[in-house]
Amino acid sequence: MSHITDSQVADENRLREEICRVGASLFNRGYTVGSSGNISARLPDGWLITPTDACLGMLDPARLAKVAGDGTQASGDRASKTLALHRGIYANDAAARAVVHTHSTHLVALSLAGVWKPEDVVPPITPYYVMKVGHVPLIPYDRPGAPAVAEQVAALAGKVRGVLLERLGPVVWHESVSSAAFALEELEETAKLWLMLRDKTASLSVAAIDDLRQTFKARW
Repeated sequence: MSHITDSQVADENRLREEICRVGASLFNRGYTVGSSGNISARLPDGWLITPTDACLGMLDPARLAKVAGDGTQASGDRASKTLALHRGIYANDAAARAVVHTHSTHLVALSLAGVWKPEDVVPPITPYYVMKVGHVPLIPYDRPGAPAVAEQVAALAGKVRGVLLERLGPVVWHESVSSAAFALEELEETAKLWLMLRDKTASLSVAAIDDLRQTFKARW
């Protein structure tokens, strides 16, 4: 049995606190409501994930589900039903350290009203969307926790930084819980702008996007 060092325990405790802090921030600002949404983070020996049907605004660090590398639960309340989706992302994107899923209003509305195109739910209308988020494809509707959805998202991990689940909301992954939340917020804000102005605005030019690629290493 591997020995867990004091440093690893401290790191895990900080990660638990970050999940709860970010969850409360997202909930308090209306990015998710009720008991919808979930957050996970990678550990050296598995993952932390919010419990099933937990309210992101009322998370308890000690009650987060801890899941071992083989998928079995080690401690905490019962893991979110989207665990398979999160594990698929981690398995296919080594850079992913955290995953955030919310039912954000404007992104859900966009999936109902009609996205820009299936491979890019919103156009590149702002530089920060291009720099911080990049391409976001639409995943056609299936029930929450459906294995087929987890498989589709896993196949895209490593190629994009997030997806939009039709009628359910965004799933975004990044190098930290906070970074994933920031990218999700940028995506939601872009969806809000696009819904407001879709017939009155144009995408950034090819030259402008290329400049963002060269200057900021944007993934577009």
